[in-house]
Amino acid sequence: MAHLLGLQQAGITLGSRPILGDVSVNLEDGVRIGVVGPNGGGKTTLLGMMTGAIEPDAGIVTRQRDVGIAQLAQADSFPEGQTVRDTIHGKDATHVWAGDAHIRRLHAGLLPDIELDTRVGELSGGQRRRVALAATLCEDANIVILDEPTNHLDIDGITFLAGYLNERFGGNRPEGALVAVTHDRWFLDAVCTRLWEVVPGTDGPGGRDPQPGHVETYEGGYAAYILQRAERERQAALAAEKRNNMLRKELAWLRRGAPARTSKPRFRIDAAEALIADEPAPRDTMELTAMATSRLGKKVIDLEGITFTYPGADRPVLAAVTLRLAPGERLGIMGPNGAGKSSLLGVLSGELTPQSGRVKRGKTVQLAVLDQNTRDLDQVADLRVVEAVSQIALRVSVGKKELTATQLVERMGFTRERAWTRVAEISGGERRRLQLMRLLMAEPNVLLLDEPTNDLDTDTLAAVEDLLDSWPGTLVVVSHDRYLLERLTDRQMAVLDQGLRDLPGGVDQYVQLREAVPAPNAATDASPSNAAADLQSPSRSARAREAQKEASRIERKLSKARTQLERLHGRQAKESELGDFEALADTSREAASLQDQIDAWEELWLEAAEAVEELQS
Repeated sequence: MAHLLGLQQAGITLGSRPILGDVSVNLEDGVRIGVVGPNGGGKTTLLGMMTGAIEPDAGIVTRQRDVGIAQLAQADSFPEGQTVRDTIHGKDATHVWAGDAHIRRLHAGLLPDIELDTRVGELSGGQRRRVALAATLCEDANIVILDEPTNHLDIDGITFLAGYLNERFGGNRPEGALVAVTHDRWFLDAVCTRLWEVVPGTDGPGGRDPQPGHVETYEGGYAAYILQRAERERQAALAAEKRNNMLRKELAWLRRGAPARTSKPRFRIDAAEALIADEPAPRDTMELTAMATSRLGKKVIDLEGITFTYPGADRPVLAAVTLRLAPGERLGIMGPNGAGKSSLLGVLSGELTPQSGRVKRGKTVQLAVLDQNTRDLDQVADLRVVEAVSQIALRVSVGKKELTATQLVERMGFTRERAWTRVAEISGGERRRLQLMRLLMAEPNVLLLDEPTNDLDTDTLAAVEDLLDSWPGTLVVVSHDRYLLERLTDRQMAVLDQGLRDLPGGVDQYVQLREAVPAPNAATDASPSNAAADLQSPSRSARAREAQKEASRIERKLSKARTQLERLHGRQAKESELGDFEALADTSREAASLQDQIDAWEELWLEAAEAVEELQS
């Protein structure tokens, strides 16, 4: 494979602090590199040295002649007033790019719902991210560097991106190399053939001897990286144990009294001092601790046939949705961007009020919500991190121990310096960590998490998952992180077509469902290319097949709902015999709500059946 780019013993210092040192990595055709490491550890600095944006203070950077580098930044920035077409293709005529199958595939996969003549400033955050991604991938480059490419992408977009990158940079005769900085562990497993872990530097004893960070390389994706890292740490622990045994012997020998010590051979003293000097720097670990959970009764939150519409909207976001949350339930919510997942959490939390239907909450419910942003921390922006924690509780019981706010902050992974930093000045990952800990300190028994993995590195994610995995309350998670959903939740549902669909097959079933749904067509003037026109205009027979699939999908829904309704009727009969009229009233309301949903689905089925008949005639 042809060599494209390399760093040999490269290092860089900012001010008096060494950031990275002795970095030696290489890129060849066909490699797909995933870059992981804690926030602020030096990942962006590493990318800067590779692209030439940052010149290293030591070592050398080699690049193949005429190598092209395309880079997606973590934050999107577009000129004011620029259209989507100009952002991606510049001033190129449509026929220049519309005949390229590679570019057509990017349009179909990333921009199916975006008009090319729309101004980028009018798009949502997720749409702007997809435009920036398409613009980067359409560049003529040997090396593609993507900084957090899955940010704001839903599961559909992430699945498409993984398949595209594997096809472009894989195969028998690969050309070009990929470098992706991401915390999406499913993406790392699905795409990457090698991982680089950026291990941050340390301040040294008393901050007087700062050591630079370095890069450790691993073969394979995320799962292989975890196995290799565990093995390296096991071997390091064995070496440390052996070294400590030697150290104890040497120290015991040195402490056998002053007269004896002065008469010992000098080389023995030198050996002990060498062992002490060779003490390896500890890895900066983060420990999150589970808090006590308030008692939760049998009834948590029930939604009964709720419909919610935003003011001024033409159609509801959620229609006839019924959901019952049980104590200790762990529910994962999926769905495309804009489907209504956050709206569902808003109804569950009480922040949004549905126009119809009922929301019933148990008397013992103590709710906490982690939303997509960290705006709630703006209220404590001028406080230090320790003070923001003390505001919730001065002391907290963890297991059998009682910890002060300062001790708790240290266990959250904040150094002493960062613990006394103003909340307004800490990083996005640190804000997310602080936000979650403040929520848990209030001892809720129901947690609603909206994209909890935003801004968290892989080590922090693992720690958060470990914490939530053993948390005994009711948990509802909205996320596009497949790894998180599969680990933390026992039941998955999807917000689709204004409703809530159960997914017994989990994330894989959701992906299959989405692949079966045709993407919406965005208008384009790519008429000079027949291929581009075909891409945007499905045939009549294709639309008939999709309408038939829709009718079949509704039939399956109706079959399940009718079976459930029969069970409810059976329960009504038993409750009537027992004279449990309160339970009978609840069951009757549930049955009525389900009957309304069945009636709505029957109307949709009739519409789909008529569409099939019309398209096939």
